[in-house]
Amino acid sequence: MKGRPILFSGAMVRAILDGRKTQTRRIVKPQPEVNEQGNLVGDWLAKPLDGLLLPRLQDITIHCPYGKPGDRLWVRETWAQPTAMDPGPTVYRADYPACVPADFTNIPPAEAITWKPSIHMPRAMCRLALEVTGVLVERLNDCSEADAAAEGVWRDCEVPFNGPWFASQDSHVGFADPRGAYQNLWDNIKGAGAWDSNPWVWVVDFRRLP
Repeated sequence: MKGRPILFSGAMVRAILDGRKTQTRRIVKPQPEVNEQGNLVGDWLAKPLDGLLLPRLQDITIHCPYGKPGDRLWVRETWAQPTAMDPGPTVYRADYPACVPADFTNIPPAEAITWKPSIHMPRAMCRLALEVTGVLVERLNDCSEADAAAEGVWRDCEVPFNGPWFASQDSHVGFADPRGAYQNLWDNIKGAGAWDSNPWVWVVDFRRLP
C-alpha cells in the first residue's frame, strides 16, 4: 500500500487531532485547460490514467498526486527533539506542550525550542497517518458549506463576533457560515484574492488512522 507525505499547518493539525478536519483541498498543478465547451485541451489530454474522473469534464481521467481511496498519507508538521529533555521525545508545535508524555517534567517553554520545519520531518517522526477515502477534482468556489466545515474551520457560538465560524481557533474574525470561514482560511494561506482566482483543486477526503 502506497504512503505519501502531506504537509499541514499547526491549525490544521489541531483540527485533525480534534476530529474536525476530514478533507483537504490542494491546487491542481498544472491547472486544467478547458475550452468554452467544457472540454479539456492542451497537455491535459496526455495525462496518465488512474481511474479518477474530472466532474463535468467528460471522458478523461488523471493521476492524483495524493493517491486514491485506500492509499495512506503521513502528515508532516512542525516538530522538534529538545535537548533540554534529552533523551526526550519528539514533540510537535501544533499542540505543545500537551503532546509531551506525562512522565516528563523538565519541559522548556515553546519559545526556547528550536523548531524544525514540517518539510524536514522524516517519516519516522510522524505521529499522524491518514487513509484516503475519496478523491475528486472541482473548482475551489464549488466548495459547499458541509465541505467547508469538513476542512476543519472552527465553530464557537459563544464568541461575540460577526458569526460563529472562524478560519481557525486562533482567528479573530467570525463568519455566519463555514464557507466564509474557509474562504478566509484559504486567503490567509495562499494570499489575498486567492479564493477569487477559483483554481481547480484536488478534494481529498480522509480518515485518521489509529
